[in-house]
Amino acid sequence: MTTADKLAHYVLPTYSQFPVAPVRGEGTLLWDGDGKRYLDFCSGLATCTLGHGENSLSRAISKQAGELIHCCNLYQIDQQAELARCLVEECLQLPGRVFFSNSGAESNDGLIKLARRFGHARPDIEGRARYEVITFHQSFHGRTLGGIAATGQDKVKEGFDPLLPGFRHLELNDLDSLAATIQPETCAILLEPIQGEGGIHLATREFLEGIGELCRDHDLLLLLDEVQCGLGRTGEMAGWRTIAPDLVPDAVSWAKGLGGGFPIGAFWISERIMANDKPLFSLMGTGSHGSTFGGNPLACTAGLTVLREVIDQELPQRALQHETSIRETIASWQHPALTEVRGKGLLLGVGLNFKAPEGEAPSIHLSRELANAGLLAPPAGPDIVRLMPPLTVSAAEIDEALEIFRQTLDRVST
Repeated sequence: MTTADKLAHYVLPTYSQFPVAPVRGEGTLLWDGDGKRYLDFCSGLATCTLGHGENSLSRAISKQAGELIHCCNLYQIDQQAELARCLVEECLQLPGRVFFSNSGAESNDGLIKLARRFGHARPDIEGRARYEVITFHQSFHGRTLGGIAATGQDKVKEGFDPLLPGFRHLELNDLDSLAATIQPETCAILLEPIQGEGGIHLATREFLEGIGELCRDHDLLLLLDEVQCGLGRTGEMAGWRTIAPDLVPDAVSWAKGLGGGFPIGAFWISERIMANDKPLFSLMGTGSHGSTFGGNPLACTAGLTVLREVIDQELPQRALQHETSIRETIASWQHPALTEVRGKGLLLGVGLNFKAPEGEAPSIHLSRELANAGLLAPPAGPDIVRLMPPLTVSAAEIDEALEIFRQTLDRVST
């Protein structure tokens, strides 16, 4: 049986998959079983930060696996402590505490639990616990029941009702609507500074700074989902700082690029002092949350190795240089089938404007044709294709990828 046959026979059909089956990789390159070579500008959906194959990450994982893979969180794990220190001191440079999970969905569920705890600790003027979390249309916060309730896309919710109550979805960057929507039961605002799966939509600086003011005025938590945009991909270790550098959130979630392909997630809670003179993170004390695998030695070794490479090799700065090159090259084409390039660093979305075959979105059609031509670039909605290579991508690889993109676009849009 082929890979496709076995998948069809034994695996739940929850993904619409392209006919590409990679078997090995090196840096930004992947090869399938027939030896066909691909430039990977998907990088596991912004996950393979350092690329593929034999590198510092694979060596560190191999070494740690030979020493200690797993240890229960009832005992002290040095790699966990050091990774938390790096996230707090070097990535955020804001005091707080970190919890380790296994995915972005789990990390966002942790933020939702924090919001509920905060709403109980800080009730409304009638003494009733606050519970509502405001999120935004086209957002994506994971596939758990909490995550899909928070997500502002109806397609992920179909057939899973009744959903977890307590979420309201608004238009991104509409500060007046947001201010008017805050109710006595509202306790938090959750958003991606750059929406990834929803189509690479950026919150504006004015919107983020306005949210900060609203949260202070109404005693709300500001929760940032940086699962896709955090830890260097947008040009800053804290992704929101590429838009609003002075914003100070109450909690931040991570996953994807944190482990470079190894499963790990995390969320940080600030030391913000509440009215009872206790820090915000104290709401999530002993017994309030847990994870069997979260923060194990192997996962934290992967996370530490990735962050050290990103920081020490100044990969966020390189991401900004590559962004400039990509934007300038695409602008020089003056291609009638393209509408815009949006995003930051190496989290970019290219807008499409051409007629695809009947029944197929332009983004899906172009992504499939790009894969046939040797470039993996995933869709995000019906008219956006994303460019998200490893942060270690070379200038020459970007040039090659853009030439494939241009030639393929010429062919499918005429």
